[in-house]
Amino acid sequence: MDWLDVLALWCGVFAILALIGYARSLAGVTRAQRKVRVMGRIERVQQPRHGSSGRDGIGVVVSFQDPSTGQEFTVTNDGECGERISTAWTGRDIGVLYPPGRPHAVEFTSDLSAGRNGLAWPNFAVFLVYVGLVAVAAIEWGWPWAVLGTGGPWTVLGVCYLPGIARQASRRIEALTALDPVPGRVIAVLKDVSTDEDGHTSTTHTPVIAFTTHDGNAVTAFRTSGLPDPVGSYGRDVTIHYTPADPAVFTPDLSAEHRSRKSEIASGLVALLLGVAAVTVGAVALTP
Repeated sequence: MDWLDVLALWCGVFAILALIGYARSLAGVTRAQRKVRVMGRIERVQQPRHGSSGRDGIGVVVSFQDPSTGQEFTVTNDGECGERISTAWTGRDIGVLYPPGRPHAVEFTSDLSAGRNGLAWPNFAVFLVYVGLVAVAAIEWGWPWAVLGTGGPWTVLGVCYLPGIARQASRRIEALTALDPVPGRVIAVLKDVSTDEDGHTSTTHTPVIAFTTHDGNAVTAFRTSGLPDPVGSYGRDVTIHYTPADPAVFTPDLSAEHRSRKSEIASGLVALLLGVAAVTVGAVALTP
């Protein structure tokens, strides 16, 4: 069996898997589609203890109603519960997922619509088929086709997403400056120690900031960036800019947000230029 046979088998297997995944999605029988999706409400927030671990997120108590029975349930986020809750306040809406008939097996999510069609794996299988086809083209017709096959989609993605990245960054800055800032305070610094496969240990420190919005929501949130000297930040007073629509989007350093905006746009532009360069190189190489 040569490389072309291997690649043909590769493309065939993943194409079949993709078709099965899309058929299951159309039939509405994927695991993601079977899950019940409701909005819950945070009823209580547990303040993190200084020096404790942040792996499990901020402890909360959440209530929600099962739409099939109308029964009310109250759960916590102890253990494996989907997304880690890193920003919380009493009264905040939060997405709740669970298998039918098992409302205590909840997973929390910030976006109820994400992945609801169960197409993540079929789409990934299609991507692997495309990778196999590019490899076949490179073997059959030469390396320029591999460069074109990689650079073409990369360029299209860059053209489509770069304007969106710029608009999103601008809207974020506008939202963060829409209201006067509020005072905040670092109420804890969490500490997590991890060990890699080689036995090397690394320590992560996560400051926890508390602030109250203009409409009275007492927000508790992890902050992994924007604070100088996070290890020694416990007890520090900070100034918080937040978005009126969602206090989970906030910053203690507005200038850092401006720098991040420029960095995101520059990264998107570099990625687009790399795609254009790849297409140009491939096209030139194919020119007789």
